[in-house]
Amino acid sequence: MKVLEVRVLLQRVLEASVASDGELTGRIGRGLCAFVGVTHTDGELTATKLADKVWNLRVFEDSAGLMNLSVAETSREILVVSQFTLYGDTSKGRRPSFVEAARPEHAEPLIHLFCQRLESHGAKLGLGRFRTEMQVHIVNDGPVTLMIEA
Repeated sequence: MKVLEVRVLLQRVLEASVASDGELTGRIGRGLCAFVGVTHTDGELTATKLADKVWNLRVFEDSAGLMNLSVAETSREILVVSQFTLYGDTSKGRRPSFVEAARPEHAEPLIHLFCQRLESHGAKLGLGRFRTEMQVHIVNDGPVTLMIEA
Protein backbone atom coordinates (compact mmCIF):
# COMPACT_ATOMS: atom_id res chain seq x y z
CA MET A 1 0.00 0.00 0.00
CA LYS A 2 1.30 3.43 -0.95
CA VAL A 3 2.04 5.88 1.86
CA LEU A 4 -0.03 9.02 1.37
CA GLU A 5 1.75 12.35 1.22
CA VAL A 6 0.89 16.00 0.79
CA ARG A 7 -1.10 16.41 -2.38
CA VAL A 8 -1.45 19.44 -4.60
CA LEU A 9 -3.93 19.83 -7.39
CA LEU A 10 -2.16 22.37 -9.56
CA GLN A 11 -3.88 24.39 -12.27
CA ARG A 12 -2.27 26.85 -14.65
CA VAL A 13 -4.52 29.91 -14.69
CA LEU A 14 -4.98 33.22 -16.46
CA GLU A 15 -6.39 34.54 -13.19
CA ALA A 16 -7.69 33.15 -9.92
CA SER A 17 -9.18 34.49 -6.71
CA VAL A 18 -10.51 33.18 -3.43
CA ALA A 19 -13.05 34.70 -1.04
CA SER A 20 -14.17 33.69 2.42
CA ASP A 21 -17.24 35.02 4.22
CA GLY A 22 -17.75 37.51 1.39
CA GLU A 23 -14.21 38.90 1.75
CA LEU A 24 -11.60 38.59 -1.01
CA THR A 25 -8.58 36.95 0.63
CA GLY A 26 -6.36 36.31 -2.39
CA ARG A 27 -6.08 37.15 -6.07
CA ILE A 28 -3.50 36.47 -8.75
CA GLY A 29 -3.14 37.04 -12.47
CA ARG A 30 -1.47 34.53 -14.77
CA GLY A 31 0.19 31.83 -12.68
CA LEU A 32 -0.70 28.72 -10.71
CA CYS A 33 -3.59 27.82 -8.44
CA ALA A 34 -2.46 25.23 -5.89
CA PHE A 35 -5.07 23.31 -3.90
CA VAL A 36 -3.04 21.74 -1.06
CA GLY A 37 -4.05 18.72 1.02
CA VAL A 38 -2.19 17.24 3.99
CA THR A 39 -2.35 13.78 5.59
CA HIS A 40 -1.36 12.56 9.07
CA THR A 41 2.16 11.40 8.22
CA ASP A 42 3.26 14.58 6.46
CA GLY A 43 5.98 16.70 7.97
CA GLU A 44 8.12 19.76 7.32
CA LEU A 45 10.40 18.00 4.84
CA THR A 46 7.46 16.96 2.68
CA ALA A 47 5.97 20.48 2.71
CA THR A 48 9.24 22.15 1.67
CA LYS A 49 9.98 19.51 -0.97
CA LEU A 50 6.52 19.99 -2.44
CA ALA A 51 6.89 23.79 -2.50
CA ASP A 52 10.19 23.43 -4.34
CA LYS A 53 8.56 21.09 -6.86
CA VAL A 54 5.66 23.49 -7.52
CA TRP A 55 8.08 26.42 -7.88
CA ASN A 56 10.29 24.65 -10.40
CA LEU A 57 7.75 22.59 -12.35
CA ARG A 58 7.91 23.51 -16.05
CA VAL A 59 4.26 24.00 -17.06
CA PHE A 60 4.42 27.29 -18.99
CA GLU A 61 5.23 27.56 -22.70
CA ASP A 62 8.43 29.04 -24.00
CA SER A 63 8.71 30.93 -27.29
CA ALA A 64 8.62 27.60 -29.19
CA GLY A 65 5.33 26.62 -27.53
CA LEU A 66 6.90 23.90 -25.36
CA MET A 67 6.29 23.59 -21.62
CA ASN A 68 9.82 24.57 -20.60
CA LEU A 69 9.22 27.42 -18.16
CA SER A 70 8.33 27.36 -14.47
CA VAL A 71 6.29 29.88 -12.52
CA ALA A 72 9.66 31.09 -11.19
CA GLU A 73 10.58 32.10 -14.75
CA THR A 74 7.23 33.68 -15.57
CA SER A 75 4.75 35.56 -13.37
CA ARG A 76 5.86 34.17 -9.96
CA GLU A 77 2.17 34.27 -8.92
CA ILE A 78 0.57 31.39 -7.01
CA LEU A 79 -2.83 31.18 -5.32
CA VAL A 80 -2.68 28.67 -2.43
CA VAL A 81 -5.92 27.16 -1.13
CA SER A 82 -6.00 24.50 1.61
CA GLN A 83 -8.11 21.55 0.47
CA PHE A 84 -8.65 18.63 2.85
CA THR A 85 -11.06 17.05 0.35
CA LEU A 86 -8.08 16.00 -1.80
CA TYR A 87 -7.90 13.10 0.68
CA GLY A 88 -11.53 12.12 0.19
CA ASP A 89 -11.84 8.35 -0.27
CA THR A 90 -14.78 7.42 -2.49
CA SER A 91 -13.91 3.73 -2.89
CA LYS A 92 -16.77 2.55 -0.67
CA GLY A 93 -20.34 3.74 -0.42
CA ARG A 94 -21.76 7.03 -1.59
CA ARG A 95 -20.27 9.35 1.00
CA PRO A 96 -16.58 10.31 0.89
CA SER A 97 -14.45 9.42 3.88
CA PHE A 98 -11.91 12.00 5.01
CA VAL A 99 -10.05 9.92 7.61
CA GLU A 100 -6.77 10.31 5.66
CA ALA A 101 -6.97 14.11 5.81
CA ALA A 102 -4.90 15.61 8.60
CA ARG A 103 -6.64 17.46 11.41
CA PRO A 104 -6.38 21.25 11.10
CA GLU A 105 -3.90 21.44 13.99
CA HIS A 106 -1.46 19.34 11.96
CA ALA A 107 -2.26 20.61 8.46
CA GLU A 108 -2.31 24.36 9.02
CA PRO A 109 1.35 24.72 10.10
CA LEU A 110 2.48 22.59 7.15
CA ILE A 111 0.51 24.65 4.64
CA HIS A 112 1.95 27.78 6.27
CA LEU A 113 5.46 26.32 5.84
CA PHE A 114 4.64 25.45 2.21
CA CYS A 115 3.70 29.12 1.65
CA GLN A 116 6.78 30.42 3.48
CA ARG A 117 9.02 28.28 1.30
CA LEU A 118 7.37 29.61 -1.87
CA GLU A 119 7.78 33.18 -0.61
CA SER A 120 11.45 32.54 0.15
CA HIS A 121 11.88 31.67 -3.54
CA GLY A 122 10.23 34.97 -4.53
CA ALA A 123 6.64 33.89 -5.11
CA LYS A 124 3.84 36.44 -5.07
CA LEU A 125 1.11 34.59 -3.19
CA GLY A 126 -2.62 34.90 -2.96
CA LEU A 127 -4.01 32.92 -0.03
CA GLY A 128 -7.20 31.24 1.01
CA ARG A 129 -8.27 31.31 4.65
CA PHE A 130 -7.83 28.11 6.62
CA ARG A 131 -10.89 26.51 8.31
CA THR A 132 -13.43 28.53 6.34
CA GLU A 133 -15.82 27.92 3.48
CA MET A 134 -14.08 29.42 0.47
CA GLN A 135 -15.32 30.38 -2.97
CA VAL A 136 -12.61 29.97 -5.59
CA HIS A 137 -12.82 31.57 -9.04
CA ILE A 138 -10.45 30.17 -11.66
CA VAL A 139 -9.92 30.99 -15.32
CA ASN A 140 -7.89 28.06 -16.67
CA ASP A 141 -4.95 28.70 -18.97
CA GLY A 142 -5.11 25.74 -21.32
CA PRO A 143 -5.59 22.14 -20.33
CA VAL A 144 -2.94 22.09 -17.60
CA THR A 145 -4.18 20.48 -14.39
CA LEU A 146 -1.80 18.19 -12.50
CA MET A 147 -1.86 16.15 -9.30
CA ILE A 148 1.47 16.55 -7.53
CA GLU A 149 2.82 14.40 -4.72
CA ALA A 150 6.14 15.00 -3.01
